Amino acid sequence: MPIKTPRELFVHMLSNLRQGTERATKLVQEFTQSVQDTDIKEALEARIFVSEKILDTLDQVFKIIGEQPVKVSGRLFDAVVEDFRAELAEIQNPTVRNLYILAKANQVLHLRIAEYRTLVAAADLSGHFSVGVLLETCLAEKLVFVERTHRLLQHLTATKMAEKIAARSVA
Repeated sequence: MPIKTPRELFVHMLSNLRQGTERATKLVQEFTQSVQDTDIKEALEARIFVSEKILDTLDQVFKIIGEQPVKVSGRLFDAVVEDFRAELAEIQNPTVRNLYILAKANQVLHLRIAEYRTLVAAADLSGHFSVGVLLETCLAEKLVFVERTHRLLQHLTATKMAEKIAARSVA
């Protein structure tokens, strides 16, 4: 579909964001099953819950602007997922698997954050301040998850380091 106007670009980008959120939520549901660490599993389940709220918020944005989501290719997401699955299948150590899952989740989140920031700016430029508020709310939730993931990574690495130090002390 050729994009001719700023509004069409906005709808296209918003559609890409919505479709990406939906697909990412399904992917997180899939790899939550392979996580053994309870803290990481709970964090991912919380992300699924929040993502479902974000989808509702994005649907409200479409309603406000009087548009429906358009079909987008999603090729970038497909490539990321394909690489993720292939690399994850090669990782045998559960701790390393957990770190890899969190790292990939963070990568996807940062891509989404950039999309949200662009859409918030576009909403403000177009005078859709209520749309900007809703999108900024979604952005805030993504930023919170990035921070929580960072803390979880710190906790995971600190715990593993403490285990190694304790093992050396005993030996």
